Amino acid sequence: MPPTPTPRHALTFIFITLLIDVIGFGIIIPVVPALIQLLRGPGTTYAEAATWGGYLGFAYAGLQFLTAPVLGGLSDAYGRRPVLLFSLLGFGIDYVLQGVAPSLAWLFVGRCVAGITGASFTAASAYIADVSTPENRTQNFGLIGMAFGVGFILGPLAGGVVGHHFGPRAPFFVAAALALVNALYGYFALPESLAPANRRAFDWRRANPIGSLRQLGRYPQLLGLVGAMFLLYIAGHAAQSTWSYFTLERFRWTPDEVGYSLAFVGLVIGAVQGGLTRVLVPRLGPRRAVLAGLGFYIIGFVCFAFATHGWMMYAFMIPYGLGGLAGPSIQSIISGAVPATEQGELQGALTGLVSVSSIIGPLLMTNLFAHFSHHAAGALYFPGAPFLAGAVLTVLALGLVAGAFGRQQNAAHLQNTEA
Repeated sequence: MPPTPTPRHALTFIFITLLIDVIGFGIIIPVVPALIQLLRGPGTTYAEAATWGGYLGFAYAGLQFLTAPVLGGLSDAYGRRPVLLFSLLGFGIDYVLQGVAPSLAWLFVGRCVAGITGASFTAASAYIADVSTPENRTQNFGLIGMAFGVGFILGPLAGGVVGHHFGPRAPFFVAAALALVNALYGYFALPESLAPANRRAFDWRRANPIGSLRQLGRYPQLLGLVGAMFLLYIAGHAAQSTWSYFTLERFRWTPDEVGYSLAFVGLVIGAVQGGLTRVLVPRLGPRRAVLAGLGFYIIGFVCFAFATHGWMMYAFMIPYGLGGLAGPSIQSIISGAVPATEQGELQGALTGLVSVSSIIGPLLMTNLFAHFSHHAAGALYFPGAPFLAGAVLTVLALGLVAGAFGRQQNAAHLQNTEA
C-alpha cells in the first residue's frame, strides 16, 4: 500500500525524489564528451563530439515529445505516484545501457529509453500543483529549481571526479544505482497527491502531443507567456548543451574541472530558486520577478559568450543564476489560470514544449558551437556563439512577456471601467 499523504511531508518527499534524480542526471554530464570521443575513435574534436551530443539530445527530446502528454494524461487518471516511479525505473535502465554502450548507436538506444520514460519532472510539477495553494505556488515550484541546483552541485562534482579517476563509463553506473534506489525510495515513501475527486478518465485524443499543445490554446491570455517559456527553453540550451564542450575547448579544462564549475552552477541556481525566490517573489510579485529574471539571463548569456578566462565563468554565473527568478514565476502564473483537474495535462503540455525546444535547442546550439570552433585558416573562431544566440532569444522572450502583461493590464482596466 502506498503511504498516506500528509501536507507537512508531501513536498519533502517530492523534493528528495527529484534531488536524487537530478544527481543521477548531473553525474554523467562532465564525461559525455569523453565517452563520445572514446566511441568515435582517436582524433575526434570537441566540435565533432558536440555535434553528436546534439543528435543524442534530439533523440531523447523527440521521444519525450511523443510520450510526455500520454504520461501526463495517465497521471491525471491514475495519480502522480505510479507515473513517477515508472519514469525512475526507466532512467535506471537508460544509464545501464549507456554505461555498457559499445557504439554510438547503443547510446542512441539508451537516450530513446530515457525519452520514453522521462516524465519525472512532468509528474513532479503536477504533484506540486496538487499540494500548493495560490499563495505558495510560486515558492513551491521553486523547489524544482532548488532540487536542480543542489543536485547539480553533487552530481557533476561526483561525476567529474569519478570520470577523471575511473574513466567516462563509471559515472553512468553510479547514476543507474541512484535512479534505482530513488525508485525504491519512492515506492515506500512517496505519497499520492491527486485526490480521486480530481481525477479524470484517460482520453487518447487529449494525450497526443499535438492535441496536448492545442489544449494551451484554450487559454489565449497565456499564449504570450507560453511562447516566452518556449524561447527561454531554447536559449537555456546554450548552457545546457554546450557547457562541457565550450569549457573543454575554450579553457582546456579536464572533466573534474568541468564538474567543479557545474557544481558552482548548481550552488547558485539552488540559492536563487530555493532561497531568493521565496524572499523576492512575494515582495516583487510574479510579474516583476519574471522581468527581472529575464534581464539577468540576458546579462549572463552575453558575459559567457565573451569570457576569455576560466574564472570568468564562475563570476558570470551570478547574473545568470539570478535569471532563475523568471522560470518559477512564469510557471506559477500559467498554473494559476488552469483548473485543478487539468494540472497534469497542463504540465504534460509544458513538458511537450520543453521537448520541442530540446529538439531544436541542442541541434541549434551544438551546431553553432561546432561551426565556430574550427581552427581552420580563415574560419571565424568564436565558441561563445551559442551564448550570444541565447541572449537574443531571451530578448525576444522579454518582448513576449511585456506584451502579455500589457494585454492583461488593459483587459483588467477595461473590466474595471465597465463595472
